[in-house]
Amino acid sequence: MATTDAGGEAASTLDAELAGLDALDVPVPRRRARAVTVWAFLWPKLLAVGIFVFCWQVLFWSHWKPDYLLPAPAKVFETLGDQFDTLLGAAGTTLWRAAQGFALAVVIGTVVGALVSRIAFLRASIGSLISGLQTMPSIAWFPLAILLFKLSEGAILFVVVLGAAPSIANGLVSGIDNIPPLLLRAGRVLGARGIRAFWHVVLPAALPGFFNGLKQGWAFAWRSLLAGELLVVIPGTHSLGEQLELAQQFALARDLYATMIMIFVVGVIMDELLFGTVNRLIRKRYGLIDQASRA
Repeated sequence: MATTDAGGEAASTLDAELAGLDALDVPVPRRRARAVTVWAFLWPKLLAVGIFVFCWQVLFWSHWKPDYLLPAPAKVFETLGDQFDTLLGAAGTTLWRAAQGFALAVVIGTVVGALVSRIAFLRASIGSLISGLQTMPSIAWFPLAILLFKLSEGAILFVVVLGAAPSIANGLVSGIDNIPPLLLRAGRVLGARGIRAFWHVVLPAALPGFFNGLKQGWAFAWRSLLAGELLVVIPGTHSLGEQLELAQQFALARDLYATMIMIFVVGVIMDELLFGTVNRLIRKRYGLIDQASRA
């Protein structure tokens, strides 16, 4: 009889434990339709744009400034449509310059960041200098850039690289500093040494922090580039900065606002489509996105 009672208690305990394990099995909901996903992505941004345009319209109605200085949103969007081909070509030139400068900054920033993070002497000697360069306003570099390269593409590229490279280097240094030591020891045990260790162990482990540095570097590069195009106008080359400068010189308020809208749209597209997509892929790779909650 005692044996029967003990067996019954054991079975009850096992059933309770299995029930607890079953409770952990959360069913994964079916993935939402693509249209629903796109709409969920777009509607907050459309709402924000609508609120901004409404506030702009209210400010226009208040007659705070004359119409030729603060035109109505409808007039500006009409000008944007009329000048769209010109602005699109100008945006292409600006993006090409940004791509060149950013690519060069990535190479320089990655090399400098890797050396500073792995060599104690370099960290002690120039580590703080990188942060100092990062805090330098991009506009402060232009007198030197113009002195060295005159009014040329080289002057713009020079400032873009100096604006972006320190952020990229600091991002890599920060990412490497936050690698768990266990990963580095595991890499050494598996035979990873030198360049192989950096490429297969250090860089993948530091990727989230490094990516944040890349994103910040792009923001610095974009701002530096637009400042450069305002100051260094190259004849025969249309760019977004050049369009801003022309609109300001001839007091073309509608053209000025239209160009600013184009600059803003390009910035949002780059952030969402390029860096946003890569960021989601990295977070998914490192298990930082709950797929069940996003399905």
